[in-house]
Amino acid sequence: MGSKNKLKRFRENDTFGNVLQPTREEAVAGTFALKGKWNSDFFKNDNPIVLELGCGKGEYSVGLATKYPDSNFIGIDIKGARFWRGAKTAVEQGLHNVGFLRTQIELLEHFFADGEVAEIWITFPDPQIKYKRTKHRLTNTEFLKLYKKILAPDGVVNLKTDSEFMHGYTLGLLHGEGHEVIYANHNVYHNAGAPEVVTTIQTFYEQQYLEHDKAITYIKFKIK
Repeated sequence: MGSKNKLKRFRENDTFGNVLQPTREEAVAGTFALKGKWNSDFFKNDNPIVLELGCGKGEYSVGLATKYPDSNFIGIDIKGARFWRGAKTAVEQGLHNVGFLRTQIELLEHFFADGEVAEIWITFPDPQIKYKRTKHRLTNTEFLKLYKKILAPDGVVNLKTDSEFMHGYTLGLLHGEGHEVIYANHNVYHNAGAPEVVTTIQTFYEQQYLEHDKAITYIKFKIK
């Protein structure tokens, strides 16, 4: 994407009421006004809050919001030019139960109060296969601790990925640390028992993976 196009998208994001782009300083200083008040001040309802981490173009967040109007969804990514597409689609479709937050995932606790989130989706994250990059892997021990802090006591995490490596790594970690694996499958499109939400909403890249018969894996779990 050219720099002109990126700038245009950044400017358009500024005009969308469903996009928030706080500075890192604002987050760390503890001055983010919506922390603990997403329901009352942003969505203006008491419906459960669901996060999509590393939301990319926002297709999954928008898809979930369309399918589940009685829940609130927030797509989170550091690349605003990417989720511009999802934000624009939500505005065009009049979806009021989805928003987008531009920030780094490691800063989540600065934007959400303890127990404020009902559910987390991690869709097709970079598996960070090289050992020295494990600290960036979104299901590592430190990230799980962070998710537990903002999740409600009965909150769940969903991991959907085309990476057998990421699937195996996460399953091993969950079992090793004693977390509760609710459901796990290494090829959801070839399993009649897969939850409907996993197979009815697809990202652009997921559709490409499926065209090449690449297996899509899924894990649903609770952090103990």
